Parts: sequence; structure tokens; C-alpha cells
Amino acid sequence: MKSISATNARNQLFDLIEQAGKPGSVVSITHRDLPDVVLMSYDEFEGWVETMEVMANPLLVEQIQKGLNEISTGKKTSLAAVKKKLNM
Repeated sequence: MKSISATNARNQLFDLIEQAGKPGSVVSITHRDLPDVVLMSYDEFEGWVETMEVMANPLLVEQIQKGLNEISTGKKTSLAAVKKKLNM
């Protein structure tokens, strides 16, 4: 992660926006005694928010873990069976 002072960030704002717009790229901006802030693409931010929402839901986490356990033990379900179960 790139770290830059607020003064330098102001002078390089458009370059930083372009850099932060790339997938997986994050820029940390520091300013005196204030907490650092982060510049990232909206898509990256949206992904983080969605991940936090999933992780905050114990039922979803349990279902994900169950699915991962099934995969690791070789238990699989065909696409046709999934579609049938979902009435697709």
C-alpha cells in the first residue's frame, strides 16, 4: 500500500485517483495527528462492504463454512440439481 502525506496527495490528486482506480490498489493518506484515510476505487470499497455484511451474518458464515467443508470432502451437487432446487 502506498502512503502519502495530505500535502503531496493534494498536489498529485489526479494521479492518485488513477492509481487507486486499479484493482487491488489502495493509497493511504496521512495528515498531521489525524488518523490515516484510504483512497480506493468504489468497486473495491463496495466489495469490502459486502464482505463485512456477510461476515456479520453468522448464518451466512455457517453456510459458507458448510459448503467449504463439503467441497473439501468431495461432496458435490450437479448444476442441474441446484437449478431444480431453486426452481430455475
